[in-house]
Amino acid sequence: MKFHPTPLTGLTVIETTPIADERGQFSRVFCATECAALQHDLHWVQVNVSRTYNKGTVRGMHFQYPPAAEAKLIRCLRGRVFDVAVDLRADSPTFLRWHGIELDGDGATQFFIPKGFAHGFQALTDDAQLLYLHSAAWNREMESGLRHDDPALAIDWPLPVAQISDKDRYLQLVKESRFAGIKP
Repeated sequence: MKFHPTPLTGLTVIETTPIADERGQFSRVFCATECAALQHDLHWVQVNVSRTYNKGTVRGMHFQYPPAAEAKLIRCLRGRVFDVAVDLRADSPTFLRWHGIELDGDGATQFFIPKGFAHGFQALTDDAQLLYLHSAAWNREMESGLRHDDPALAIDWPLPVAQISDKDRYLQLVKESRFAGIKP
């Protein structure tokens, strides 16, 4: 596993090297020893798969407040997505800045999103599927989000937004909310 830092501290692109032969290939998703460099107490308590049917669909920008704040490890299993994380850490020099990368089902790239970030993605193909590893269980009372089209974030989605859930469409804008960042 190779770790590539991004401009947002702690947000990391992970490159895995598949082992391939005539039967196919094998690729590591997580190794506690190697990933200790990302977060010393990292462990996963929930694993989810999302499937997005239509190209252009946006999901996000989701996060959980402490004490349910979670780190995530994202890998694309099928199709292609533009995966985005927004720094929500109030004391960070990159507060409210975003970083996005393309993940695809044929690649071996993953996105590690530490606690204190919002996460979302746009499907770049029909039938995109993501694998999520979470360091905390989903908690309805602690979940929140920011609008995908918030001018304060200015996320540059690669495609016109073709579909978004009502829940995500009506999240508040940063300037309309009492959101002042989080301390993970």
